[in-house]
Amino acid sequence: MFLVLAAASGQESNVSIPSLPDEIIYKIIDGDTLKMQMLYPENLKPKKEYPAIVFFFGGGWNGGTTKQFEDQAKYFASRGMVGFLVDYRVKSRHQTTPFEAVSDAKSAIRFVRGNAAKFQIDPNKIVASGGSAGGHLAAAAATLEGLDESTDDLSVSAKPNALVLYNPVIDNGPDGFEYKRMNGRHMEISPKHNIKKGTAPTIIFLGTKDALIPVSTMEKYKAKMEEVGSRCELFLYEDQTHGFFNKPRSNGEFYVKTTREADKFLQSIGYLKGKPTI
Repeated sequence: MFLVLAAASGQESNVSIPSLPDEIIYKIIDGDTLKMQMLYPENLKPKKEYPAIVFFFGGGWNGGTTKQFEDQAKYFASRGMVGFLVDYRVKSRHQTTPFEAVSDAKSAIRFVRGNAAKFQIDPNKIVASGGSAGGHLAAAAATLEGLDESTDDLSVSAKPNALVLYNPVIDNGPDGFEYKRMNGRHMEISPKHNIKKGTAPTIIFLGTKDALIPVSTMEKYKAKMEEVGSRCELFLYEDQTHGFFNKPRSNGEFYVKTTREADKFLQSIGYLKGKPTI
């Protein structure tokens, strides 16, 4: 049995470990109910704390679905992590901007960490992950000091302890992604412009033919991370385009390759043990 928090009511209930993700409310804001799905490792041991990995889907902050990273979440659950697939506000469904999406991402990390004991999670081993705009949200949670929801408990840190990023948007400055959409506020929301000492160790996957995220942008990000003493691994995949890592692409070839490298990275920082099983 596994203890799950019924976030809407504040009550707790025991449920069996599901074969499909459990859905749980993590935030209600402006009439919108935001949920996340949870995936558990098999054979949970009582009182043991497990590392967590929190996924944010891509879609330019305009749309997208939590299903994008369901395969990765299932894999890491099989390796002994608690997985979370986070829904957040997007333009097509909520008429919101990237700024609200960042607030939701920070709320989601706080929710996971704030309920770590109930979820059997190690609050110091929370990984944020995502692709494209979802990668931006993961990196933003790790680097930005602002854009917190007014209803959040700010005593709970929204900063993940590690990042696994798939062709992430990490530069929203004049030479970056959707600069005009930031309305002069890029310094508030651009991860590249907010890197500082102590930024979480990071692994990044990018295709060399990504039309949205130039290789040079990611190389500059890696260099800036290393300048402040933070670890940043960058894996470039020749001739691959945006979203190359999704399982339906290339018969799953790059899903396997990127998942394996992410596994090795998480082993190297002490979150996983044993060889990758993919």
